[in-house]
Amino acid sequence: MNCFVDQPDERTLSLTPVTGETLDAWLTDAPAPAAAWVGAQDFKAKAETLLLYPGADGNPAGALIGVDGADDIWSWSKAAKALPAGRYSIASGPVSVDAERVCFGWALGGYSYDRYKTRDTEPRELVWPEDVDRKLVDARVSGVCLTRDLVNTPASDMGPGELASAASALAREFGGSCEVTVGDDLLRDNFPMIHAVGRASTRHPRLIDLAWGEADAPKVTLVGKGVCFDSGGLDLKPSGGMLLMKKDMGGAAQVLGLARMIMSYGLPIQLRVLIPAVENSVSGDAFRPLDVLNTRKGLTVEIGNTDAEGRLVLGDALALASEEQPELLLDFATLTGAARVALGTELPAMFANSDGLADALLEGGLAESDPVWRMPLHAAYDRMLDSKVADINNAPRSGYGGAITAALFLKRFVPDEIPWAHIDLMSWNLADKPGRPEGGESQASRGAFEMLRRRYGG
Repeated sequence: MNCFVDQPDERTLSLTPVTGETLDAWLTDAPAPAAAWVGAQDFKAKAETLLLYPGADGNPAGALIGVDGADDIWSWSKAAKALPAGRYSIASGPVSVDAERVCFGWALGGYSYDRYKTRDTEPRELVWPEDVDRKLVDARVSGVCLTRDLVNTPASDMGPGELASAASALAREFGGSCEVTVGDDLLRDNFPMIHAVGRASTRHPRLIDLAWGEADAPKVTLVGKGVCFDSGGLDLKPSGGMLLMKKDMGGAAQVLGLARMIMSYGLPIQLRVLIPAVENSVSGDAFRPLDVLNTRKGLTVEIGNTDAEGRLVLGDALALASEEQPELLLDFATLTGAARVALGTELPAMFANSDGLADALLEGGLAESDPVWRMPLHAAYDRMLDSKVADINNAPRSGYGGAITAALFLKRFVPDEIPWAHIDLMSWNLADKPGRPEGGESQASRGAFEMLRRRYGG
Protein backbone atom coordinates (compact mmCIF):
# COMPACT_ATOMS: atom_id res chain seq x y z
CA MET A 1 0.00 0.00 0.00
CA ASN A 2 1.60 3.25 -1.12
CA CYS A 3 0.04 5.28 1.71
CA PHE A 4 2.54 3.81 4.20
CA VAL A 5 6.33 4.11 4.56
CA ASP A 6 8.83 2.37 6.79
CA GLN A 7 10.78 5.33 8.10
CA PRO A 8 10.20 9.02 8.90
CA ASP A 9 12.23 11.73 7.19
CA GLU A 10 13.27 15.21 8.28
CA ARG A 11 9.91 16.66 7.19
CA THR A 12 7.72 14.11 8.99
CA LEU A 13 5.02 15.67 11.18
CA SER A 14 3.65 13.98 14.28
CA LEU A 15 -0.05 13.29 14.73
CA THR A 16 -1.34 13.23 18.29
CA PRO A 17 -4.76 11.73 19.04
CA VAL A 18 -6.78 13.66 21.62
CA THR A 19 -10.33 13.80 22.93
CA GLY A 20 -12.24 16.66 24.49
CA GLU A 21 -11.49 15.15 27.90
CA THR A 22 -7.73 14.78 27.31
CA LEU A 23 -6.96 17.99 25.41
CA ASP A 24 -6.07 19.94 28.57
CA ALA A 25 -3.50 17.29 29.52
CA TRP A 26 -1.82 17.71 26.13
CA LEU A 27 -1.85 21.50 26.41
CA THR A 28 -0.17 21.29 29.82
CA ASP A 29 2.77 19.29 28.44
CA ALA A 30 3.01 20.90 24.98
CA PRO A 31 5.68 23.44 24.02
CA ALA A 32 4.53 26.98 24.71
CA PRO A 33 4.14 28.10 21.05
CA ALA A 34 2.02 25.05 20.19
CA ALA A 35 -0.11 25.35 23.33
CA ALA A 36 -0.70 29.04 22.72
CA TRP A 37 -1.69 28.43 19.11
CA VAL A 38 -4.08 25.60 19.91
CA GLY A 39 -5.61 27.56 22.78
CA ALA A 40 -6.31 30.46 20.47
CA GLN A 41 -8.11 28.31 17.88
CA ASP A 42 -10.97 27.16 20.12
CA PHE A 43 -10.21 23.58 19.14
CA LYS A 44 -12.58 21.20 20.93
CA ALA A 45 -10.97 17.89 19.89
CA LYS A 46 -14.23 16.43 18.62
CA ALA A 47 -14.08 13.24 16.60
CA GLU A 48 -13.18 13.74 12.93
CA THR A 49 -11.57 17.13 13.52
CA LEU A 50 -7.90 18.09 13.25
CA LEU A 51 -5.68 21.09 13.83
CA LEU A 52 -2.15 21.73 12.60
CA TYR A 53 0.02 23.58 15.11
CA PRO A 54 3.34 25.43 14.64
CA GLY A 55 6.74 24.89 16.14
CA ALA A 56 9.08 27.56 17.49
CA ASP A 57 10.10 28.54 13.95
CA GLY A 58 6.51 29.11 12.89
CA ASN A 59 6.41 26.12 10.52
CA PRO A 60 3.99 23.24 11.09
CA ALA A 61 5.30 20.92 13.79
CA GLY A 62 2.43 18.47 14.05
CA ALA A 63 -1.30 18.08 14.25
CA LEU A 64 -3.90 17.15 16.81
CA ILE A 65 -6.43 14.54 15.66
CA GLY A 66 -9.76 14.57 17.47
CA VAL A 67 -10.81 10.95 18.01
CA ASP A 68 -13.70 9.07 19.53
CA GLY A 69 -11.59 6.88 21.78
CA ALA A 70 -8.92 4.29 21.16
CA ASP A 71 -10.92 2.22 18.65
CA ASP A 72 -11.87 5.07 16.34
CA ILE A 73 -11.27 4.36 12.65
CA TRP A 74 -12.96 7.16 10.78
CA SER A 75 -11.22 10.14 12.40
CA TRP A 76 -7.99 8.81 10.89
CA SER A 77 -9.71 8.51 7.52
CA LYS A 78 -10.70 12.16 7.78
CA ALA A 79 -7.13 13.13 8.65
CA ALA A 80 -5.67 11.18 5.73
CA LYS A 81 -7.83 13.16 3.33
CA ALA A 82 -7.74 16.58 4.99
CA LEU A 83 -4.07 16.94 5.94
CA PRO A 84 -1.63 18.53 3.48
CA ALA A 85 0.38 16.14 1.34
CA GLY A 86 3.39 14.89 3.26
CA ARG A 87 4.67 12.27 5.66
CA TYR A 88 3.25 11.72 9.13
CA SER A 89 3.79 9.54 12.18
CA ILE A 90 1.65 8.72 15.21
CA ALA A 91 2.86 10.40 18.39
CA SER A 92 2.25 9.11 21.89
CA GLY A 93 -0.17 11.25 23.81
CA PRO A 94 -3.01 11.25 26.28
CA VAL A 95 -5.06 8.75 24.21
CA SER A 96 -3.81 5.26 23.45
CA VAL A 97 -4.91 3.98 20.03
CA ASP A 98 -5.17 0.66 18.24
CA ALA A 99 -2.45 1.03 15.61
CA GLU A 100 -4.07 -1.45 13.23
CA ARG A 101 -7.34 0.50 13.29
CA VAL A 102 -5.43 3.73 12.75
CA CYS A 103 -3.70 2.26 9.70
CA PHE A 104 -6.93 0.82 8.33
CA GLY A 105 -8.70 4.16 8.66
CA TRP A 106 -5.77 6.02 7.15
CA ALA A 107 -5.72 3.75 4.10
CA LEU A 108 -9.46 4.04 3.50
CA GLY A 109 -9.21 7.82 3.79
CA GLY A 110 -7.10 7.78 0.66
CA TYR A 111 -9.45 5.56 -1.35
CA SER A 112 -10.94 6.88 -4.56
CA TYR A 113 -12.39 5.18 -7.60
CA ASP A 114 -10.40 6.68 -10.45
CA ARG A 115 -10.63 4.16 -13.27
CA TYR A 116 -12.23 6.74 -15.56
CA LYS A 117 -10.93 9.94 -14.04
CA THR A 118 -7.47 11.45 -14.04
CA ARG A 119 -6.32 12.40 -10.56
CA ASP A 120 -3.13 14.20 -9.69
CA THR A 121 -2.92 14.07 -5.91
CA GLU A 122 0.22 14.00 -3.82
CA PRO A 123 0.30 11.26 -1.20
CA ARG A 124 -0.35 11.50 2.52
CA GLU A 125 2.03 8.88 3.88
CA LEU A 126 1.92 7.37 7.35
CA VAL A 127 4.97 5.79 8.95
CA TRP A 128 4.10 2.22 9.91
CA PRO A 129 3.65 2.11 13.70
CA GLU A 130 5.80 -0.33 15.61
CA ASP A 131 4.44 -3.85 16.15
CA VAL A 132 1.46 -3.35 13.84
CA ASP A 133 0.30 -6.50 11.99
CA ARG A 134 0.93 -5.25 8.47
CA LYS A 135 -0.41 -8.42 6.89
CA LEU A 136 -3.71 -7.97 8.71
CA VAL A 137 -3.99 -4.32 7.71
CA ASP A 138 -3.20 -5.16 4.09
CA ALA A 139 -5.74 -8.01 4.04
CA ARG A 140 -8.55 -5.82 5.34
CA VAL A 141 -7.75 -2.80 3.18
CA SER A 142 -7.20 -4.72 -0.05
CA GLY A 143 -10.42 -6.66 0.46
CA VAL A 144 -12.47 -3.52 1.03
CA CYS A 145 -10.92 -1.77 -1.95
CA LEU A 146 -11.56 -4.75 -4.23
CA THR A 147 -15.23 -4.79 -3.22
CA ARG A 148 -15.59 -1.06 -3.76
CA ASP A 149 -13.88 -1.14 -7.14
CA LEU A 150 -16.08 -3.98 -8.38
CA VAL A 151 -19.31 -2.30 -7.28
CA ASN A 152 -18.29 1.12 -8.63
CA THR A 153 -17.49 -0.23 -12.08
CA PRO A 154 -20.38 0.49 -14.47
CA ALA A 155 -22.30 -2.45 -15.84
CA SER A 156 -20.90 -1.78 -19.32
CA ASP A 157 -17.53 -2.93 -17.97
CA MET A 158 -18.71 -5.32 -15.24
CA GLY A 159 -20.96 -7.93 -16.77
CA PRO A 160 -21.02 -11.63 -15.93
CA GLY A 161 -17.88 -12.25 -18.01
CA GLU A 162 -15.89 -9.45 -16.39
CA LEU A 163 -16.99 -10.58 -12.93
CA ALA A 164 -15.77 -14.08 -13.74
CA SER A 165 -12.46 -12.63 -14.93
CA ALA A 166 -12.06 -10.75 -11.64
CA ALA A 167 -12.66 -13.96 -9.69
CA SER A 168 -10.22 -15.90 -11.87
CA ALA A 169 -7.53 -13.24 -11.42
CA LEU A 170 -8.02 -13.35 -7.65
CA ALA A 171 -7.71 -17.14 -7.62
CA ARG A 172 -4.52 -17.04 -9.71
CA GLU A 173 -2.95 -14.43 -7.43
CA PHE A 174 -3.22 -16.72 -4.41
CA GLY A 175 -2.75 -20.10 -6.05
CA GLY A 176 -6.40 -21.11 -6.06
CA SER A 177 -8.60 -22.38 -8.87
CA CYS A 178 -11.65 -20.96 -10.60
CA GLU A 179 -14.09 -22.85 -12.81
CA VAL A 180 -16.86 -21.08 -14.73
CA THR A 181 -19.98 -22.68 -16.20
CA VAL A 182 -21.42 -20.56 -19.01
CA GLY A 183 -24.67 -20.28 -20.94
CA ASP A 184 -26.49 -23.48 -21.90
CA ASP A 185 -23.93 -25.51 -19.97
CA LEU A 186 -25.82 -24.33 -16.90
CA LEU A 187 -28.74 -26.50 -18.02
CA ARG A 188 -26.43 -29.44 -18.66
CA ASP A 189 -25.01 -29.10 -15.13
CA ASN A 190 -28.41 -28.55 -13.49
CA PHE A 191 -28.52 -24.84 -12.67
CA PRO A 192 -31.90 -24.06 -14.24
CA MET A 193 -32.75 -20.93 -12.25
CA ILE A 194 -29.42 -19.24 -12.97
CA HIS A 195 -29.95 -19.98 -16.66
CA ALA A 196 -33.56 -18.76 -16.67
CA VAL A 197 -32.76 -15.41 -15.04
CA GLY A 198 -29.77 -14.68 -17.29
CA ARG A 199 -30.83 -16.13 -20.64
CA ALA A 200 -32.50 -12.93 -21.94
CA SER A 201 -29.20 -11.05 -21.98
CA THR A 202 -26.66 -11.17 -24.78
CA ARG A 203 -24.09 -11.50 -21.98
CA HIS A 204 -24.38 -15.17 -21.09
CA PRO A 205 -25.16 -16.17 -17.49
CA ARG A 206 -22.58 -18.19 -15.63
CA LEU A 207 -21.73 -19.83 -12.33
CA ILE A 208 -18.34 -18.88 -10.90
CA ASP A 209 -16.74 -21.47 -8.60
CA LEU A 210 -13.51 -20.38 -6.84
CA ALA A 211 -11.61 -22.75 -4.57
CA TRP A 212 -8.57 -22.19 -2.33
CA GLY A 213 -6.92 -23.85 0.64
CA GLU A 214 -5.90 -27.29 1.83
CA ALA A 215 -8.27 -30.20 1.25
CA ASP A 216 -8.16 -31.29 4.90
CA ALA A 217 -8.95 -27.83 6.32
CA PRO A 218 -12.42 -26.83 7.58
CA LYS A 219 -14.79 -26.07 4.70
CA VAL A 220 -16.18 -22.53 4.53
CA THR A 221 -18.34 -21.57 1.57
CA LEU A 222 -19.33 -18.05 0.52
CA VAL A 223 -22.14 -17.35 -1.93
CA GLY A 224 -22.65 -13.93 -3.49
CA LYS A 225 -25.46 -12.56 -5.63
CA GLY A 226 -23.91 -11.50 -8.95
CA VAL A 227 -26.72 -9.71 -10.79
CA CYS A 228 -24.51 -7.38 -12.81
CA PHE A 229 -27.46 -5.25 -13.87
CA ASP A 230 -31.09 -5.60 -12.89
CA SER A 231 -33.69 -4.09 -15.19
CA GLY A 232 -36.38 -5.94 -13.25
CA GLY A 233 -36.98 -8.19 -16.25
CA LEU A 234 -40.50 -8.15 -17.68
CA ASP A 235 -41.68 -6.65 -14.38
CA LEU A 236 -39.61 -3.66 -15.43
CA LYS A 237 -38.26 -1.23 -12.85
CA PRO A 238 -38.97 2.49 -13.26
CA SER A 239 -35.97 4.60 -14.23
CA GLY A 240 -35.37 5.78 -10.67
CA GLY A 241 -35.33 2.22 -9.39
CA MET A 242 -32.93 1.16 -12.13
CA LEU A 243 -30.39 3.95 -11.64
CA LEU A 244 -28.15 2.19 -9.11
CA MET A 245 -28.62 -1.32 -10.41
CA LYS A 246 -24.98 -1.68 -11.38
CA LYS A 247 -24.57 -2.37 -7.66
CA ASP A 248 -26.88 -5.39 -7.73
CA MET A 249 -23.77 -7.58 -7.94
CA GLY A 250 -22.77 -6.16 -4.56
CA GLY A 251 -23.11 -9.55 -2.87
CA ALA A 252 -20.61 -11.03 -5.32
CA ALA A 253 -18.28 -8.10 -4.66
CA GLN A 254 -18.55 -8.69 -0.90
CA VAL A 255 -17.60 -12.36 -1.13
CA LEU A 256 -14.68 -11.65 -3.46
CA GLY A 257 -13.43 -8.94 -1.10
CA LEU A 258 -13.86 -11.29 1.86
CA ALA A 259 -12.10 -14.05 -0.06
CA ARG A 260 -9.21 -11.69 -0.69
CA MET A 261 -8.96 -10.99 3.05
CA ILE A 262 -8.99 -14.70 3.83
CA MET A 263 -6.41 -15.68 1.21
CA SER A 264 -4.14 -12.67 1.76
CA TYR A 265 -4.04 -13.32 5.50
CA GLY A 266 -3.71 -17.07 5.01
CA LEU A 267 -6.54 -18.32 7.20
CA PRO A 268 -6.29 -22.13 7.52
CA ILE A 269 -9.61 -22.98 5.88
CA GLN A 270 -10.78 -24.71 2.71
CA LEU A 271 -12.52 -21.82 0.98
CA ARG A 272 -15.12 -22.05 -1.75
CA VAL A 273 -16.76 -19.02 -3.37
CA LEU A 274 -19.85 -19.46 -5.54
CA ILE A 275 -21.22 -16.58 -7.61
CA PRO A 276 -24.22 -16.90 -9.92
CA ALA A 277 -23.42 -14.10 -12.39
CA VAL A 278 -26.27 -12.88 -14.60
CA GLU A 279 -27.82 -9.81 -16.15
CA ASN A 280 -31.61 -9.59 -15.66
CA SER A 281 -32.66 -8.24 -19.04
CA VAL A 282 -35.73 -7.97 -21.27
CA SER A 283 -35.99 -9.85 -24.56
CA GLY A 284 -38.20 -12.38 -26.27
CA ASP A 285 -36.39 -15.06 -24.28
CA ALA A 286 -36.97 -13.48 -20.87
CA PHE A 287 -38.60 -15.55 -18.15
CA ARG A 288 -42.15 -14.43 -17.38
CA PRO A 289 -44.48 -13.84 -14.43
CA LEU A 290 -46.25 -17.10 -13.48
CA ASP A 291 -43.68 -19.23 -15.27
CA VAL A 292 -42.70 -22.28 -13.23
CA LEU A 293 -38.96 -22.97 -12.96
CA ASN A 294 -37.17 -26.11 -11.96
CA THR A 295 -34.31 -25.85 -9.48
CA ARG A 296 -31.14 -27.73 -8.67
CA LYS A 297 -32.67 -28.89 -5.39
CA GLY A 298 -35.68 -30.39 -7.16
CA LEU A 299 -38.24 -27.85 -5.94
CA THR A 300 -40.41 -26.02 -8.45
CA VAL A 301 -40.76 -22.24 -8.23
CA GLU A 302 -43.63 -20.15 -9.54
CA ILE A 303 -42.53 -16.67 -10.60
CA GLY A 304 -44.61 -14.08 -8.77
CA ASN A 305 -42.33 -11.29 -9.95
CA THR A 306 -39.35 -11.27 -12.32
CA ASP A 307 -37.76 -8.50 -10.24
CA ALA A 308 -37.29 -10.98 -7.39
CA GLU A 309 -34.56 -12.68 -9.39
CA GLY A 310 -31.71 -12.57 -6.89
CA ARG A 311 -33.20 -15.25 -4.67
CA LEU A 312 -33.63 -17.49 -7.71
CA VAL A 313 -29.98 -17.50 -8.73
CA LEU A 314 -28.89 -17.78 -5.10
CA GLY A 315 -31.16 -20.80 -4.64
CA ASP A 316 -29.27 -22.87 -7.20
CA ALA A 317 -25.90 -21.74 -5.81
CA LEU A 318 -26.90 -22.50 -2.20
CA ALA A 319 -28.12 -25.94 -3.24
CA LEU A 320 -24.73 -26.64 -4.83
CA ALA A 321 -22.89 -25.30 -1.78
CA SER A 322 -24.91 -27.53 0.54
CA GLU A 323 -24.07 -30.72 -1.36
CA GLU A 324 -20.58 -30.90 0.16
CA GLN A 325 -21.78 -30.09 3.71
CA PRO A 326 -19.52 -27.12 4.54
CA GLU A 327 -18.79 -26.32 8.15
CA LEU A 328 -20.08 -22.77 7.56
CA LEU A 329 -22.14 -21.28 4.74
CA LEU A 330 -22.55 -17.52 4.30
CA ASP A 331 -24.37 -15.69 1.55
CA PHE A 332 -24.31 -11.96 0.79
CA ALA A 333 -26.87 -10.23 -1.42
CA THR A 334 -28.37 -6.87 -2.28
CA LEU A 335 -31.67 -8.69 -2.00
CA THR A 336 -34.58 -6.57 -0.75
CA GLY A 337 -35.70 -2.99 -0.39
CA ALA A 338 -37.63 -4.21 2.65
CA ALA A 339 -34.37 -4.68 4.58
CA ARG A 340 -33.40 -1.10 3.77
CA VAL A 341 -36.79 0.18 4.96
CA ALA A 342 -36.38 -1.73 8.21
CA LEU A 343 -32.75 -0.92 8.98
CA GLY A 344 -31.64 1.83 6.62
CA THR A 345 -28.82 1.67 4.13
CA GLU A 346 -25.89 1.41 6.55
CA LEU A 347 -26.95 -1.59 8.65
CA PRO A 348 -27.20 -4.95 6.86
CA ALA A 349 -29.86 -7.43 7.91
CA MET A 350 -28.53 -10.81 9.01
CA PHE A 351 -30.60 -14.00 9.15
CA ALA A 352 -29.16 -17.23 10.53
CA ASN A 353 -30.31 -20.76 11.31
CA SER A 354 -27.67 -21.03 14.08
CA ASP A 355 -27.60 -18.89 17.21
CA GLY A 356 -23.89 -19.54 17.63
CA LEU A 357 -23.08 -18.35 14.11
CA ALA A 358 -25.36 -15.33 14.48
CA ASP A 359 -23.71 -14.33 17.76
CA ALA A 360 -20.24 -14.72 16.25
CA LEU A 361 -21.15 -12.53 13.27
CA LEU A 362 -22.62 -9.88 15.56
CA GLU A 363 -19.49 -9.89 17.73
CA GLY A 364 -17.15 -9.74 14.74
CA GLY A 365 -19.08 -6.87 13.24
CA LEU A 366 -19.04 -4.84 16.44
CA ALA A 367 -15.32 -5.47 16.89
CA GLU A 368 -14.59 -4.09 13.42
CA SER A 369 -17.10 -1.21 13.31
CA ASP A 370 -18.85 -3.21 10.58
CA PRO A 371 -22.14 -4.12 12.26
CA VAL A 372 -25.06 -6.25 11.19
CA TRP A 373 -28.46 -6.63 12.85
CA ARG A 374 -30.08 -10.01 13.32
CA MET A 375 -33.56 -10.43 11.87
CA PRO A 376 -35.86 -13.43 12.44
CA LEU A 377 -36.44 -16.41 10.18
CA HIS A 378 -40.05 -16.25 11.36
CA ALA A 379 -41.46 -19.67 10.53
CA ALA A 380 -45.09 -18.49 10.55
CA TYR A 381 -44.38 -16.41 7.45
CA ASP A 382 -43.28 -19.46 5.49
CA ARG A 383 -46.86 -19.97 4.36
CA MET A 384 -46.63 -16.70 2.43
CA LEU A 385 -44.39 -18.52 -0.06
CA ASP A 386 -47.10 -21.04 -0.93
CA SER A 387 -48.07 -21.50 -4.57
CA LYS A 388 -51.17 -23.20 -5.97
CA VAL A 389 -49.26 -24.61 -8.95
CA ALA A 390 -45.68 -25.13 -7.69
CA ASP A 391 -43.77 -25.96 -4.52
CA ILE A 392 -42.96 -22.35 -3.77
CA ASN A 393 -43.50 -18.80 -5.09
CA ASN A 394 -40.58 -16.39 -5.35
CA ALA A 395 -42.53 -13.20 -4.55
CA PRO A 396 -45.46 -13.28 -2.11
CA ARG A 397 -48.30 -10.93 -2.95
CA SER A 398 -48.28 -9.43 0.52
CA GLY A 399 -46.12 -6.32 0.76
CA TYR A 400 -45.17 -7.08 4.35
CA GLY A 401 -42.11 -8.81 5.77
CA GLY A 402 -40.30 -8.84 2.44
CA ALA A 403 -36.80 -9.31 3.83
CA ILE A 404 -37.99 -12.20 6.00
CA THR A 405 -39.85 -14.01 3.22
CA ALA A 406 -36.82 -13.62 0.93
CA ALA A 407 -34.62 -15.20 3.60
CA LEU A 408 -37.17 -17.97 4.13
CA PHE A 409 -37.10 -18.64 0.39
CA LEU A 410 -33.31 -19.10 0.54
CA LYS A 411 -33.63 -21.28 3.63
CA ARG A 412 -35.52 -23.84 1.51
CA PHE A 413 -32.24 -24.54 -0.31
CA VAL A 414 -30.03 -25.09 2.78
CA PRO A 415 -30.33 -28.18 5.02
CA ASP A 416 -30.96 -27.34 8.67
CA GLU A 417 -27.79 -29.11 9.81
CA ILE A 418 -25.50 -26.69 7.94
CA PRO A 419 -24.79 -23.49 9.93
CA TRP A 420 -25.90 -20.78 7.48
CA ALA A 421 -26.27 -17.02 7.54
CA HIS A 422 -27.78 -14.74 4.93
CA ILE A 423 -26.78 -11.07 4.84
CA ASP A 424 -29.06 -8.63 3.00
CA LEU A 425 -27.18 -5.38 2.37
CA MET A 426 -27.09 -2.13 0.42
CA SER A 427 -23.44 -2.25 -0.76
CA TRP A 428 -23.56 1.48 -1.44
CA ASN A 429 -22.92 4.75 0.41
CA LEU A 430 -25.52 7.37 -0.45
CA ALA A 431 -23.31 10.24 0.76
CA ASP A 432 -19.67 10.95 1.59
CA LYS A 433 -18.35 10.21 5.06
CA PRO A 434 -14.73 10.03 6.22
CA GLY A 435 -13.25 6.84 4.79
CA ARG A 436 -16.59 5.96 3.19
CA PRO A 437 -17.05 7.93 -0.05
CA GLU A 438 -20.30 7.95 -1.94
CA GLY A 439 -20.48 4.84 -4.07
CA GLY A 440 -19.80 1.14 -3.71
CA GLU A 441 -19.14 -0.10 -0.20
CA SER A 442 -17.92 -3.16 1.65
CA GLN A 443 -20.47 -4.14 4.28
CA ALA A 444 -20.41 -7.03 6.77
CA SER A 445 -17.34 -8.57 5.12
CA ARG A 446 -14.83 -7.21 7.65
CA GLY A 447 -17.04 -8.44 10.47
CA ALA A 448 -17.30 -11.83 8.81
CA PHE A 449 -13.53 -11.95 8.35
CA GLU A 450 -13.02 -11.16 12.02
CA MET A 451 -15.48 -13.91 12.94
CA LEU A 452 -13.55 -16.38 10.80
CA ARG A 453 -10.20 -15.16 12.15
CA ARG A 454 -11.33 -15.70 15.72
CA ARG A 455 -12.75 -19.12 14.91
CA TYR A 456 -9.93 -20.53 12.83
CA GLY A 457 -6.93 -18.67 14.17
CA GLY A 458 -4.48 -16.19 12.74
